[in-house]
Amino acid sequence: MAAPLKVCIIGSGNWGSAIAKIIGNNVKKIQKFATTVNMWVFEELVNGRKLTEILNQEHENVKYLPGYKLPENVVAIPDVKEAVRGADLLVFVVPHQFIRKLCDEIIDQVPQKALGISLIKGIDEGPEGLKLISEIIREKMKIDVSVLMGANIANEVAAEKFCETTIGSKNVQNGNLFKELLQTSNFRISVVEDADTVELCGALKTIEQLEQEMLNGQKLQGPQTSVEVHQILKQKGMVDKFPLFTAVYQICYEGKPVKDLIACLQSHPEHM
Repeated sequence: MAAPLKVCIIGSGNWGSAIAKIIGNNVKKIQKFATTVNMWVFEELVNGRKLTEILNQEHENVKYLPGYKLPENVVAIPDVKEAVRGADLLVFVVPHQFIRKLCDEIIDQVPQKALGISLIKGIDEGPEGLKLISEIIREKMKIDVSVLMGANIANEVAAEKFCETTIGSKNVQNGNLFKELLQTSNFRISVVEDADTVELCGALKTIEQLEQEMLNGQKLQGPQTSVEVHQILKQKGMVDKFPLFTAVYQICYEGKPVKDLIACLQSHPEHM
């Protein structure tokens, strides 16, 4: 791909707006990126005004990230096809249940050599069973997709508090390109050549957060979650890489005594 690389952020919620703040500032300083960043915004009215209008005039997402100004070179666009048209780098940051429909809408607007990165935490349950979000994007868009996952809170990232995160990529060169786009002095990024593991850990972190928020910390979904996780690990041939999740599954569904948890972990091939 020839510089300058055109960037589009697909999504504009709390996390999407925080990332837009970083990207908008970074592209102004790095010549390989085009200085204007398109951001697709699901149009809605806020106090009688269009959200895109507020973003483009006041440069603040008053609904999803109030109190933080976005760079003026981040342009809010309500038509997703227009937003992504000709983009070289796609940053996906929408609720996971919308990803299939969005990919179908934009596939004919994106160059074949485009690259994507998913910041979407979650696991999709579709007609073919459970799938990682990056896998869906990869299959539908026919592009290479990295993932960015970490225990990051959007407001803390927007406030430029020190945070660490990980990019997982099947192609380290592509992962490092997104690191250039996204890293700041306070948002530090490591790149690893393993997108699936990074994304799966991000999905599990989301499950834990939901349990804390919705059930006051109760782990009522634990057994069912262990089935879903085990199914994905099995599909990916990664069961041996996650001894804790394997042990929980065996205790819940294969009759392993709870007291054997530590022994199960100690004797797991990954630790031998």
